[in-house]
Amino acid sequence: MTRTWHVRTITDAAQARIATARLAAACQVTTVERTRLVAALTAQLRQCLTKGGEWRVGVTATLSPGGGDFSVEVAAAKRRPDDRQPAWRASVPCAEGADVSGAEHAADDPATLAEALFGADEDAAQLLERLDEQEALVAFHREELHQTNQGVLALHAELDASGRAQRELFDAEQQARREAENARGRLTFLADASAALTASLNHEAIVRLLPALLVPRYARTVDVWLFDDVDDALRGGPHPAAAVLAARRGRPQYAADHPGNLPGVDDQPPSALDPGRPLLCIPLVTRRASQGVLTLSSAEERWDADDAVMLIELTRRASIALENARRFEHNRDIAETLQRALLTELPTTPGLSLAARYLPATRGLNIGGDWYDAFRQPDGSLITVIGDVTGHGLHAAVMMSQLRTALRAYAVDGSSPGQLLTRLHLFLHRLRLDLYATAVIARFHPDDPTLTWAAAGHPPPVLRTPDGQVHTLDAKPGAMLGIPLKQEISDHTVPLPPGSTLAMYTDGLVERRSHGIDPGIRRLAEELGAFHPTELDENLEASADRLLHPLLHDSEHDDDVCLLLCHVHSGARRQRAPEC
Repeated sequence: MTRTWHVRTITDAAQARIATARLAAACQVTTVERTRLVAALTAQLRQCLTKGGEWRVGVTATLSPGGGDFSVEVAAAKRRPDDRQPAWRASVPCAEGADVSGAEHAADDPATLAEALFGADEDAAQLLERLDEQEALVAFHREELHQTNQGVLALHAELDASGRAQRELFDAEQQARREAENARGRLTFLADASAALTASLNHEAIVRLLPALLVPRYARTVDVWLFDDVDDALRGGPHPAAAVLAARRGRPQYAADHPGNLPGVDDQPPSALDPGRPLLCIPLVTRRASQGVLTLSSAEERWDADDAVMLIELTRRASIALENARRFEHNRDIAETLQRALLTELPTTPGLSLAARYLPATRGLNIGGDWYDAFRQPDGSLITVIGDVTGHGLHAAVMMSQLRTALRAYAVDGSSPGQLLTRLHLFLHRLRLDLYATAVIARFHPDDPTLTWAAAGHPPPVLRTPDGQVHTLDAKPGAMLGIPLKQEISDHTVPLPPGSTLAMYTDGLVERRSHGIDPGIRRLAEELGAFHPTELDENLEASADRLLHPLLHDSEHDDDVCLLLCHVHSGARRQRAPEC
């Protein structure tokens, strides 16, 4: 369906507008769309009337199943060649079953115009009503949006508060974690430092160790004042007044220009010796009395309370370590004096040099059963012996002295080394003291170029011949002395030319925890074989020291060490020694 109107005047425009509105209504265009279309057409016709001339208004309704299209076009009736302005067009959807048979051209009588005016007002009223509905809907949604915004703001506030609380909890957790790490660090340090302090039995080493442990982690400087320390008394340096108070009162003192507020510590004025540096003076208290004061200067402006508590506990443990070390040193000196008093002086024998070394164990109480002896028999022979009583302590030392005395008594009748060891075995077995011993006895005779020896459970002696060859004398040794077993210990002989050297020793020289005894014996043989013959002839004492040095390079040994070197002079003539 197509309709066309020509517009020259305002009446023509009104008639075209009215007809278009009726056709749109007939095509069932919605009120809103129809009102928009008519309003847009009215504005376009007003522009056309302003320009003047004749204008053509065309309406086309295309009806099809499923919906249609209602379009309006306004264009000049006669287009001029220089007119490049395109025609105005607008279209809206319409219903498929529209009936436009009753929609004719609008008349120009007043009744028709009035009816058209009222129809337009009705459309405007419907449009305004729809606008009111939309405005109410918008107001409802605006209120709903406002309530939503308020909820969002409240949610944001809650989230912000939750975030702050979470950050505070996180900060608290981090602080607790740091404090736990610091506490664990202090406990670890205290355990490691305590282990280092108690591992030493030398009080001077403990005094040197304290500054090494504490500086610079917990203190800038550390001073250890021991009351009975001779070196400290000779230095005669002044001590802070707080240290003197700590020694008198037996309580830690804090000297600074501000209160320390440290648990268990008394506050004092700053030290006159160093007013600008806070000092913590902790007494070295034992069960009996105070033995000194540990003075620490702070590396920071203030002391941490937890650090102070840890340092006080460490000082208490250092006091115990110092007391144990001094008690051990006192007992060690007594034991070593007793041990050396039991060792014999070596006799002088023509053509034969003797050198002995005894080194007490560096760990333990140092009272051992290691011993050596050398004495002459009535026939002029020289008996040398080296032995070891099982265990340590005063009991072992006393048993060693009894064995030495018994051996000298048994040797009066000229018994051989094997017979002497057999008698010592019976002597120990009958005593039933649950102590056992090992020993090696060698006999040198001035008229006999051979060496007679016997061993009972002891590391074998090592013989160096003049050509530099070293032999281990390990032929058929007897069992340990004192065990519940009957035994006859045999004698063995080996040639002993001039220039030969016999090394007798205890297991402390060759045995270490990291390896067995055999590697130590091989090392001893290698070191003995490396000597030049003139070294052994000229200075056997220096040779003994040189032999010990590589074998005891670690400077610490768990057992006593005995070494007895017997060297036959090169070119020495066999002659009978005077009887004694």
